Amino acid sequence: MKLSRQAAEDPEIDLTSLIDVVFLLLIFFMVSTTFERQAALKIDLPEASAQAQANDDPRQVELAIDASGVMYLNDRQLVDSSPATISAALEELAGDARDLPLVIRADAQTPHHYVVTAMDVVGSLGFTRLSIATERLDEQP
Repeated sequence: MKLSRQAAEDPEIDLTSLIDVVFLLLIFFMVSTTFERQAALKIDLPEASAQAQANDDPRQVELAIDASGVMYLNDRQLVDSSPATISAALEELAGDARDLPLVIRADAQTPHHYVVTAMDVVGSLGFTRLSIATERLDEQP
């Protein structure tokens, strides 16, 4: 009796169900992920108005930055513009009073880096009343 050999079939792996499961997991994680946008500094941006507001607090701290990046704290020039210098000067001037109003006045040509560094130092020290000084533009007829 002659027995015929059956040709061995190569095993196939069906990936359709695996792809479906991975796709469903991807959709689940995309839907369940929360996207949260947090700001490191809470800043009150000044509003331009026709009337100038009077300064109530005589102990206001003013940090001015000129076009070349030189910083002045209440009209006293700082040694350099490093975060350590700004921090030390603010701590010396304000002491423990972190609720003092602090105004950053930057020249229009000041590189963005200096303003961001100053805001970062002010925020890390815990000042809560930060504002950025602006100049009101008068409309030309």
